Order: sequence, then C-alpha cells, then structure tokens
Amino acid sequence: MNLKDFIRSIPDYPKKGILFRDITTLIKDEKAFTETIDQIVERSKKFKVDKIAAIESRGFVFASAVSYVLKKPFIMLRKKNKLPADVHSIDFELEYGTATIEVHKDSIQENDSVLVIDDLIATGGTAEAAGKLIKQSKGNVSGFIFVINLFDLGGCDNLIKKGFKVENLIEFPGH
Repeated sequence: MNLKDFIRSIPDYPKKGILFRDITTLIKDEKAFTETIDQIVERSKKFKVDKIAAIESRGFVFASAVSYVLKKPFIMLRKKNKLPADVHSIDFELEYGTATIEVHKDSIQENDSVLVIDDLIATGGTAEAAGKLIKQSKGNVSGFIFVINLFDLGGCDNLIKKGFKVENLIEFPGH
C-alpha cells in the first residue's frame, strides 16, 4: 500500500504559498490507518522504548495507537497552559514567532527512553524542542518517527545533525 496516495495536498492553506499535507484522508481510511500504525510499530523496533511521547495534536492520533499496540505509557507534549499539574516547559522559535511546549513533571523518569511520534516534520523546530524538553525531564530521546517528512525543509537532517535518530514513512517536498 502506498500511503502517499492517502495524503491530500491543499494549496495555500493555512496561508498563501503553503502546500498543506492533510492526514485526515489517511486516518479516515481504516486500511491506510492500520497500515500506518503497523509501519510505525515496525520501525519502533529500531529503538529502545520505555515510553512514547507525541507532539500536540495530530501526533496524538498515531502515538496513542502505537502506545496501545506496544503496551507502553503515552506522554502528551502540549502547548503552554494545557496541562493541569506541575510541568517542565521549553520555549522555541517558529518561522513566525515563538511557542512553548510542556510536559507533566511526573511523566518522564530519569533515564526513561522516550520515542517521539508526530504526523509531520518540516523545519524541525518543534521536534527539536520536544527533544530538549525530554532531556530537561532527565529522560533520553530514543528517536523520532514521523509519518511525513517534508524533505526539502531540512527538519530530519537538522535532528540527525544534533545526534537524534530519525525515521519517517512518507516523503514530500515542502512546497
């Protein structure tokens, strides 16, 4: 099954000049979604995994299913002020400003190996921040798995240069 066939491309969304890669067409097809989860589970065997984390919010769709299959705890990396208990926070730069992601302080224990799953990587800024947040929590990033890599935007390459292990299922140009 070619998972690329299930990704809808929407020009000029959310703003002019962006070609949005829409995963809703993949997750609404039970065979394509199942195949995606199966592929992520298979690739996760390359990593030591104590816990699975996902970046808000589309990453939750994939990571929670993988967490269930692998019988591993699931950790949500959320936007600022979305988690009710004590948190670790990290600010990071976006193309258009700054953002913050957080994790509950009790989610990651010292030396936990955490696999991060997300739907898409572009420039890698959010993923790199997720890695820093896990390290701030005294965990170890075992690696990243992305459903889609926008290869010409360099996010995977940037993570690899910083010493992270990276896998992806599908590649598209970012423009």
